[in-house]
Amino acid sequence: MKKLMMIFLLVGLQMSYAQKNLIPQPKSLELQTGDLIFGKNWVIISPKNTNEANYLKDFLEKNFKMNVEISKKEIKGKPTIQLLQNTQLKENYYSLKVAKDIVIEAKDGKGIFYGIQSLIQLLQENESTGKLSYLTIKDEPTFQWRGMHLDCCRHFFPKEFVKKYIDFIAMYKMNTFHWHLTDDQGWRIEIKKYPKLTEIGAWRNGSMIGAYSDQKFDNERYGGYYTQEDIKEIVKYAADRHVNIVPEIEMPGHAVAAISSYPNLGCTGKPLEVENKWGVFEDVFCPKEETFQFLENVLTEVMALFPSKTIHIGGDECPKENWKKCEHCQALIKKYNLKDEHGLQSYFVQRIEKFLNSKGRKIIGWDEILEGGLAPNAAVMSWRGFEGGIEAAKQKHFVVMTPGDYCYFDHYQGDPKNEPLAFGGRTTVEKVYSFNPIPKELTNEEQKYILGAQGNVWTEYILNPKHVEYMVFPRIAALSEVLWGKKSDYNEFQKRLFRHFSLLDILDINYSKSIFEVVGKSINPDNKNAVLYQLKGFDGSNGIFYTLDGTTPTTNSIAYTQPIAINKSAKIQAAYFENGIMKSKIFSQDVFVSKSTGKKVTLDNQPSEKYAAIGNQTLTDGIIGDPAKFGSDWLGFSGKDVVATIDLGKEMPYSVVKTNFVKSNENWIHLPQTVQLFVSVDGKIFNKIKEISNADIVKANGKLNINIGNQNARFIKMIATNTTKIPNGFAGAGYPAWLFVDEISIE
Repeated sequence: MKKLMMIFLLVGLQMSYAQKNLIPQPKSLELQTGDLIFGKNWVIISPKNTNEANYLKDFLEKNFKMNVEISKKEIKGKPTIQLLQNTQLKENYYSLKVAKDIVIEAKDGKGIFYGIQSLIQLLQENESTGKLSYLTIKDEPTFQWRGMHLDCCRHFFPKEFVKKYIDFIAMYKMNTFHWHLTDDQGWRIEIKKYPKLTEIGAWRNGSMIGAYSDQKFDNERYGGYYTQEDIKEIVKYAADRHVNIVPEIEMPGHAVAAISSYPNLGCTGKPLEVENKWGVFEDVFCPKEETFQFLENVLTEVMALFPSKTIHIGGDECPKENWKKCEHCQALIKKYNLKDEHGLQSYFVQRIEKFLNSKGRKIIGWDEILEGGLAPNAAVMSWRGFEGGIEAAKQKHFVVMTPGDYCYFDHYQGDPKNEPLAFGGRTTVEKVYSFNPIPKELTNEEQKYILGAQGNVWTEYILNPKHVEYMVFPRIAALSEVLWGKKSDYNEFQKRLFRHFSLLDILDINYSKSIFEVVGKSINPDNKNAVLYQLKGFDGSNGIFYTLDGTTPTTNSIAYTQPIAINKSAKIQAAYFENGIMKSKIFSQDVFVSKSTGKKVTLDNQPSEKYAAIGNQTLTDGIIGDPAKFGSDWLGFSGKDVVATIDLGKEMPYSVVKTNFVKSNENWIHLPQTVQLFVSVDGKIFNKIKEISNADIVKANGKLNINIGNQNARFIKMIATNTTKIPNGFAGAGYPAWLFVDEISIE
């Protein structure tokens, strides 16, 4: 990528070559005159911080093939790295000075470790030149909680990879590993008092294959678990890297693996098998005394293994159907004068919190623990957007922000056509980098309750360690900079990230290169063209060539310089070229132009902010939504009907209306109950011309091609009636259903 390298060198004239590679970007970096000349021989001087010295020695020897020794004094002729402890400095702060020697100074080993991570990046960037510019870095993080999560239940990952995952966290100065250890599809932690949890609960008879909608399964026994000795080893490994492990033991929902091991823990007492499919299931812990005794015993062993002051208890996606039918549960609701089953869940969580508080620990749970009343000392992990975190902070509870749109790394990060199968949505590196964990709705005082954020890696579709790496990198780098607290312009960050890939190569990390792809989107019409289509590559618009007839682009194709005006249906094919060579995968997008394309759309109900795409015009932008990309091509409505009116500008004849809805019940997205169409000449009086039943919508799988007879009108209105509340037996039962719609084509 010679052209890219030249661009970076030109940009870099105004700043240190070294500074551009540092991720996360330090709070302060000052260049001084001079260079430290170094080779392969190094001496580390460390009177107290032997753990950090050993870490640095091992890293440089293994990855950079350097010769390193630890000494209490300087050795003539060898560059020296001094690790100095100064108890007068602030916690987490470090300084790094490069002059005749390298000096890292901090209050304790944690700060020194952060300084080591910056030094590693500086050395790697400059290893080929053999010299470091004199400089001084003064640095500290903004947020307390800088974390990554890993689900080891849907798919199990060996102990050595878990250690490697902790290294990923540590290399970006993050400090929290949220370890998801129990769920419906597997119990992954040895509990000596309850051996059946790993004899039975850690294994399932097969797994889903491919997309959830395919409903295909293999018949292979699958599973695994971590022994208590494994966990002690991993906890020690993390502590040496100043990473706190927060274990998650799911309750009261996501408990099938536990109930399959001990059926008495459920409401029915019936035998179950560990789940072999993804989703949410009705068999949850029954809040009876033997269940609480079981959970207290489990948590006692968990606390003995994990020194973390915070224990994650899940609390999400707990169906209430079995509780509604359970005599014991209904008696509890009456006994404690609880409002309903949501109140019973709050009772459950508060019982567990009281127990953990008595042992000097605190709980954190997903934002559903707000429902029915929040436990007194609980912290909230806000995943369904920002709303749960806002509510908790206003109640003066601590919050970790992890909204799906920004922090779910099981989403696609590039064009789904070019990516391995993922859960859905689309969370790009740029999207992650735009994340602000502090909601604008909070006052200065309330903002203090936002501890930080984390990236989540759910593994329904992530089968092996290399795939985990691919989904995590490079998005973890973007999140680390957000949480460390000094962000730059995204284009500048992207340039640093590009240089950073050479370090990932040395570490043999399988990272996604989706940031090099050409991406495109329909932008708001200019009232002259049906569609204006915008393309963007790694270097902006430079180097992109495209065609509109579906042929493969070459450098003899049209050079992209500005948004493309499209007035008739076309197939855009585009790619990024360097020196006449295609460097990206081919971007492809069909644009369909009909009588409604580019016309004004009015919505009576507004979509959710996080699923608003380009706004109302999403419905007439010429792009038919891809169900795999419901996070970017569709309008999403939570518990609301879609009421959309299109103004065609003048009366005209038409006879067919086409539109699309998403069916993804596992993601709480349901097809509409009915779709009604109305026409009007003046926009005031509308005549109903068609109604489509839910049965016909289901039969068409949400893709409607509606013959409405010969009409002649200026306005057309569509009302799609939402399911409102998710029915029993489905994921999210009782919660507002999502309705996703895209493109209303009129012909």
